[in-house]
Amino acid sequence: MARTIIVSNRLPVKVQRDSNGDLQYKSSEGGLATGLGSIYKDGDNVWVGWPGLYFKDKNKAQKAEVTEKLTSENMDPVYLSESEIKLFYEGFSNETLWPTFHYFNQYALYKKSYYDAYKKVNQKFCDAVLELANPDDTIWIHDYQLMLVPDMIRQKLPDASIGFFLHIPFPSFEVFRLLPWRRELLDGVLGSDLVGFHTYDDMRHFLSAVSRICFIGNQQGQITKDRRTIMIDSFPIGIDYDKYANSSAAPSTLSKEVKFRTSMGDQKLMLSIDRLDYSKGIAARLEIFDIFLSKYPEYQNKISLIMVVVPSRDTVEKYKNLKEEVDLLVGRINGKYGSMNWTPIHYFYRSFPLDDLSAFYRMADVALVTPMRDGMNLVCKEYVASKLDKKGVLILSEMAGASKELSEALIVNPNDKHQVVDAIYKALTMPVEEQEKHMAFMQKAIKKFDIHHWVKLFLDRLNSVKEQQKVMGTKVMDDSMVENIVNEFKSKEKRLLFLDYDGTLVPFNSDPKEAKPDDELRNLLTQLTADKNTNVVIISGRDKDTLQEWLGEFDVEFVGEHGVWLKMRGEDWKTIDSLDDSWKDAIRPILEMYTDKTPRSFIEEKDYSLVWHYRQVETGLGELRAREIISHLKYLSSNMNLEVLEGNKVVEIKNLEINKGKATSRWADTKNKNNFVFAVGDDWTDEDTFKAMPKHACTIKVGDLRSAAKYSVKDHFAVRELLSLMANS
Repeated sequence: MARTIIVSNRLPVKVQRDSNGDLQYKSSEGGLATGLGSIYKDGDNVWVGWPGLYFKDKNKAQKAEVTEKLTSENMDPVYLSESEIKLFYEGFSNETLWPTFHYFNQYALYKKSYYDAYKKVNQKFCDAVLELANPDDTIWIHDYQLMLVPDMIRQKLPDASIGFFLHIPFPSFEVFRLLPWRRELLDGVLGSDLVGFHTYDDMRHFLSAVSRICFIGNQQGQITKDRRTIMIDSFPIGIDYDKYANSSAAPSTLSKEVKFRTSMGDQKLMLSIDRLDYSKGIAARLEIFDIFLSKYPEYQNKISLIMVVVPSRDTVEKYKNLKEEVDLLVGRINGKYGSMNWTPIHYFYRSFPLDDLSAFYRMADVALVTPMRDGMNLVCKEYVASKLDKKGVLILSEMAGASKELSEALIVNPNDKHQVVDAIYKALTMPVEEQEKHMAFMQKAIKKFDIHHWVKLFLDRLNSVKEQQKVMGTKVMDDSMVENIVNEFKSKEKRLLFLDYDGTLVPFNSDPKEAKPDDELRNLLTQLTADKNTNVVIISGRDKDTLQEWLGEFDVEFVGEHGVWLKMRGEDWKTIDSLDDSWKDAIRPILEMYTDKTPRSFIEEKDYSLVWHYRQVETGLGELRAREIISHLKYLSSNMNLEVLEGNKVVEIKNLEINKGKATSRWADTKNKNNFVFAVGDDWTDEDTFKAMPKHACTIKVGDLRSAAKYSVKDHFAVRELLSLMANS
């Protein structure tokens, strides 16, 4: 039976030693553990991850105890050494990837020893999965610590269903390219079938990096690598709404609220909760509060900031310095404004249980969530879910992924301190009716798109991608299939053959001018067209004049320029629709600019399309320029009814309504099941032809295994051999 295998750096249970050295098992309160709890505990599903503790040789008995305990609860521990934790987790994961992905690249360390450990540990996680996985299992890998794992698994289980989700931001290409191991990381993630991010911006940055570094384009977030379809999409993670709403109403929470309010007195309260990290903007938030009290002195003695900072890696120098900075700022502000009866900042450097946090959420008139950069940030969602009376205002950084969903919050740029100060004033003076309206809107969205919805959405999409891959997967043609096709050709009274030209009837040539039909092809076409009941249609992206010059002597029909021009028996060349080519004047200069800076590239101008060729350009440079051109032109052409197509070493721009599939529909007898219908091609443009064919048609893709065609052959030699067998049957 198919299972789901969840893979993350940490297990949902953390193993610790108490002061006596005895083992303790502490369940994670995180949203991911909550959302996936029902998944990994179901049936034979399993969660693979590090238990949070390392064991020396003398602790073998404890290690065995942990393994037995976790295995019984559907968890499979991956044990790391002290050195691996230091180099892989604290090193590459948190001193290389974390600062880079959060746009703090000035803090990033690019050490080979870090990456070597990262690769080694990723392989360790891969091996743990391979020991468990069956071919039909679904494998869901999480976050930046394990970016190499998807492709490692793919190499061993090529047909596995693999999903990957990144829980932190993905940076822009200009930042990501700073990483020395950028290509390895992208290739690792692209071992997945579905790659998920919190926001569309993160998805867009990832696709840009793939385009510029791996030279792989995309169509609506779908890319092809190693003959595999990979879907890239955004899935904003939610929280367990009911958990926080119920906790907010619990008696223990109400009791804590009374206790806290009594100690703090009758005043407005503003809440800040964060893990200690430079990406959270904690120091800047304190400076903002200082400016607010100075700019609006009437609020002195009337508002306090509850600041909760959860300890994190405070033995690391940068975090230790940040902790000292925060301590100094809190002390300075309290000393500057405080009095015997009023403490401006109630500062807690510790974590709190849920009922305490719920009490804080209930009490807070304003939640100040202003990270400098955050993948999502769930504190803001927890605050909203806890506001049962719908009173309160959320101030939210536009740099947090949650800002894309919680548009009813006061959205601010955390770098503009005075804007945030004014937002605080606006929040404190906002009428209750307006607070309730905004809060109700946000609660409705958070409740609908909760953590359980997120889990289901991702897994359903992953299943959908795998089904699409199966539909698009072609069968490699063998001798028995060839025999069946030839026999069917022979048995039908009428036959219709749609034959692509370049790469299908002739080899792909670095010089397109050298693709003239050779003697073998000429003889083959002569044989095929000798039977009046066999109708041959040559479909090509080439211009009509070239097709006429090269193949006009044969009794064939033509589709030229991917469907712009048609030539049917007994008729002259004609366009399929009334087309406009005035757009060329705007597009041609752009192609000329790229041609001038790309040696050996050239522009081919057809009647209703422009083609930029880079077949003879240095490998790497041509692909790079193609990515730039596609990005440039897709933006410009979006309002010009144009389509930008990427072919084999070409970029083509043409009218949107033109494609080979529409052109082939002019041959009405493709709907006659008594006829033999055959289509063969090698390029993405030929997919339109395959999709336009009737179900009984024989469709063949040359070279690629991922296609709407039914069969696949290796090269043009195989095509010629099959056509020869037909002609001589």
